[in-house]
Amino acid sequence: MKVITRFAPSPTGQLHLGHAYAARVAFEYARQRGGEMLLRFEDIDFTRVRDEYYQQIEDDLHWLGITWASEPWRQSSRGQSYRDALQQLISADVVYPCFCTRKEIVREIAAMVDAPQQGDLLEGPLYPGTCKTISLHEREQRTAEGQSYAWRLNAEKARKISGALFFNDLSHGKIPVDHTLLGDVVIARKDIGASYHLAVVCDDAVQQVTHVTRGEDLLAATHVHRMLQSLLQLPQPNYIHHALVIDADGKRLAKRHDAMSLKKMRGDGMAPADIFSLLEVYAKSESAWLD
Repeated sequence: MKVITRFAPSPTGQLHLGHAYAARVAFEYARQRGGEMLLRFEDIDFTRVRDEYYQQIEDDLHWLGITWASEPWRQSSRGQSYRDALQQLISADVVYPCFCTRKEIVREIAAMVDAPQQGDLLEGPLYPGTCKTISLHEREQRTAEGQSYAWRLNAEKARKISGALFFNDLSHGKIPVDHTLLGDVVIARKDIGASYHLAVVCDDAVQQVTHVTRGEDLLAATHVHRMLQSLLQLPQPNYIHHALVIDADGKRLAKRHDAMSLKKMRGDGMAPADIFSLLEVYAKSESAWLD
């Protein structure tokens, strides 16, 4: 089977050293096995996307010597595919509408005696399931009144439908899926038709990605993705959750770290070889599969 990886940045800011490492892992893993890397823009959150970053990302990657196999995908053009997938989940009765705001969720958790500690890196604190038990009549009434809502995955129902699941990670081994690890995560919202979770599993399947490479901060999200793959009858890729590039305080780099942006480094006269030298310490821990 031909190895296909993807690098999927969001055009919401400058690429930084952490992105360079993620792109390098995806590119090198495929190249060394005669495969190819795809470039995909995760741009469904239109409130944060800026047009200038699409080209900036491509320029930075070209400067690093990282290439991709075909025209970059934009998730913003894939809305119908996500709506179709959401309808499958609705028809299977494995999602439910949630009318809670983030403030209401935080307030409810704060008032709980045994507040859930785990949360979704992308969505915030673990949802306590407030809207899971409201009646069909109330759902229809609130929807008819025009109340805004999100669709949440019913993790317990997903577990009953899919049964025991696993995913294979080249860094961590065979991992059993914990269906409730991140609770009932958001699958789609009214303002943004699909969450990261739904969009990424749909796109990986259509693009026939064989190896999903990404930072270990998204390891927990893979439990949700494996559930969605099972529910939507999508193929299961292999995973590589690699080390993160961290700052002096030991925190994951974010786009607010302008001093670590590739654009800034290029402007300071650094060469691609200098960037890869900075990343070499991270590559050593991955040498078992990145050679």
